[in-house]
Amino acid sequence: MDYDVKDIKLAAQGKLKIEWAEATMPVLRLIKKRFKRQRPLLGTRITACLHVTTETANLVKTLQAGGAEVRLCASNPLSTQDEVAASLVQHDGIAVFAIRGEDNKTYYRHIQSAIEHQPQITMDDGADVVSMLHSKRKDLLKHVLGGTEETTTGVIRLRSMADRHVLKFPVISVNDADTKHLFDNRYGTGQSTMDGIIRSTNRLVCGSTVVVAGYGWCGRGVATRAKGLGANVIVTEVEPVKALEALMDGYRVLPMEEAAAVGDFFITLTGNLKVIRKEHFARMKDGAIVCNSGHFNVELDIPALDRLSRKRRMVRPGVEEFTLRNGRRISLLGEGRLVNLALAEGHPSSVMDMSFANQALAAEYLVNHHKKLENKVYPVSQEIDKEIARLKLAGIGIGIDTLTKEQKKYLASWEMGT
Repeated sequence: MDYDVKDIKLAAQGKLKIEWAEATMPVLRLIKKRFKRQRPLLGTRITACLHVTTETANLVKTLQAGGAEVRLCASNPLSTQDEVAASLVQHDGIAVFAIRGEDNKTYYRHIQSAIEHQPQITMDDGADVVSMLHSKRKDLLKHVLGGTEETTTGVIRLRSMADRHVLKFPVISVNDADTKHLFDNRYGTGQSTMDGIIRSTNRLVCGSTVVVAGYGWCGRGVATRAKGLGANVIVTEVEPVKALEALMDGYRVLPMEEAAAVGDFFITLTGNLKVIRKEHFARMKDGAIVCNSGHFNVELDIPALDRLSRKRRMVRPGVEEFTLRNGRRISLLGEGRLVNLALAEGHPSSVMDMSFANQALAAEYLVNHHKKLENKVYPVSQEIDKEIARLKLAGIGIGIDTLTKEQKKYLASWEMGT
């Protein structure tokens, strides 16, 4: 079997971690059980470009149980858990191409390796596989039935492609499912981002000023967790409605130019580039800590920070200190890559349970319905979304009410009045 991992001897350690994650993924367990019985993905070739973590391992094992031939590569050079990659190869026979800390050349070589089996379904976290297929490997497009996308950044790219009529197969936006973004983006990103910052810096958050750039669901989650840890939170935004929401939620709202001068921690979560730029770095106070929890490190203008500096050094694992020409020091976490994965372990498995349940069921949907779909971006169906929520509640032992016949009739009628 073709694969490229750091050390296959790490497999035993990885297997234990995968089992630990599975214990709090009841929805995926139920889907895996059904998939093993019904084999809805039998013979389907799937390329998954995702963060190679314990949670992802349970997703690809579920796809494999459904009969799929899965190849997995990393969607971020610093998010791979090497022991997990080794375990999937050794214990599950899954072709994995991912090494933590791989350089840019290796990253794209791994994507190339992952698509060599001529995928019928793509599973992306940032649309890198889709981009590769539409640029350097157009010869493989004829095999693709459809794809799924996990992130806001990826969906933005795909919608742009669809609007320009260059997208060559249908894609389901898993990110837009309520059971994904309302939980994964908000609660998962909120906890794991603060986890990465605290693990890597050991700085006290309480009493500090945390600047959150972007008030989408990820930004909301980080702002909430930072506030819960006792921080004074400032939100920066370009969208007036989101800025107003942040204000009503009790946060200060400032332009980045003003926030730069008072922040202790800066966290970007926008999906755009150069959110923190030269003029912002120049205004930061001594000891400021900067990181990114959006998908790509382009949110921070790191080359500009380097040009402003007279010295840079690694002061802790994953913490690089830049000394500016004016003597002030700014610390960059995790090379500006996803701080929750580069310096922590990513989202807790219980929240990824729903996200990856969406991925598994979206793959099944594509196998069954791809012939009816156009080359555009589709939402996850409401039926799948609600079923995942129902399974999650059942899996954690929570019961809810059901409508009576009288209540259903009332909601469906206009004759009854008030």
